Amino acid sequence: MTPSTPAQAAPGTTPMSAGTVVFVLSLLLGIQPVTTDLYLPALPAITSGFGATLSQAQLTLTGMLLAFGLSQMVWGPLSDRVGRRPVLLAGLGLYVLAAVGALLASSMEWLIVWRVLQGAAMGAAVMAGRAIVRDLYAPEEGARVLSKALSGLGVIAALSAPVGSWLASTWGWRAALGALAVFSGLALLVVATRFKETLAQRKPQATQLRVMLANWRRILAHPTFWTYSLLATVSYAGLFTFLGASSFVFIDVLGLSRVNYGWTLFTMANSYLAGTFLCRYLLRRIGVQRAVRVGGFITLAGGSVLGLLPHLGLVHPLAVLLPFCVFMVGHGIHQPCGQSGSVGPFPDAAGAASALSGLMMMLVAFGVGSWLGRRLDGTVFALTNGIWFWAVCIAAVAWLLVPRFGAATTTPPKRVA
Repeated sequence: MTPSTPAQAAPGTTPMSAGTVVFVLSLLLGIQPVTTDLYLPALPAITSGFGATLSQAQLTLTGMLLAFGLSQMVWGPLSDRVGRRPVLLAGLGLYVLAAVGALLASSMEWLIVWRVLQGAAMGAAVMAGRAIVRDLYAPEEGARVLSKALSGLGVIAALSAPVGSWLASTWGWRAALGALAVFSGLALLVVATRFKETLAQRKPQATQLRVMLANWRRILAHPTFWTYSLLATVSYAGLFTFLGASSFVFIDVLGLSRVNYGWTLFTMANSYLAGTFLCRYLLRRIGVQRAVRVGGFITLAGGSVLGLLPHLGLVHPLAVLLPFCVFMVGHGIHQPCGQSGSVGPFPDAAGAASALSGLMMMLVAFGVGSWLGRRLDGTVFALTNGIWFWAVCIAAVAWLLVPRFGAATTTPPKRVA
């Protein structure tokens, strides 16, 4: 198969080069790890600085992610109606405002409010990123392009944690929050100056309630959507278990400094980056379904070792980090395949499908964060047992559902009178 270019996939919709598409997608999708990873090394200091509880600290993550998921239900149909570019400009502008508000927050309550607004704004960027891939590429080629963009995300994620650690250690935790405003401002500038509309045909009725309900019913009735959305969701749940618990486990339980903790996130992010390169290799050689199957073996191996070692009495930073890095290689396979596959059958409603898939991921992440807020008890077990559980779920989806329902077939749109 000859790789598609944007012009081949959607003739005349955009003059952007393939490199520009990947660069823009990297920024749009990269805003998510920046929003989480860059401030995580500062989270214990933020908590103590405001005299807040651990549950309140978790809300700066879970509240943000819940808003992120729910907002996509608005951004998705809106982008199908007015186009990806207006939604991106509005969402990124709102994110910059919220990031400045978080920087200047005077209490943990206000920080939570601004983080929730950040999450709602971030929904526009990430939802549009997935929809843009479907605008321009067929599903399998979309998985390859998305894996390139997620490699860019991996670089951003790898840099976020060390930069966040350095900023928090040198200038305090507010500097880490300020960096979010800088990154989102740069992303807004790039979209405003470089991004061209990718939606070939706007759908004026896309935001009408009856049309949205019809699209959602059609999407939710499609087994391929459920298969790949579940793959992306359970894989992200494993990652979010690490993100939600790791700063407290590595810093408070295992005694790492904030700087060294930042390097653990750097190592984890590079493992994910390696997984995206492995994903592209596997897609070329064996296709999506078999690539996901291989990823399931990798994920289950890393998650099982991570879960077993503490029960055998081996509690050490490396005993947590190294198996999780193996898990993250699998994550680098599952996310491109899952995110691309979930919108693949719906070229006419890519925004709505992207929104539903994103909502599923964030609802599960919110549940994981709420569970962690109750389970973090001064040991590593909430982190290690949680990731082990999700590794088993990922393998089940990869080995049972993807072989049966993973062949993406496009469903025709139902006519709404």
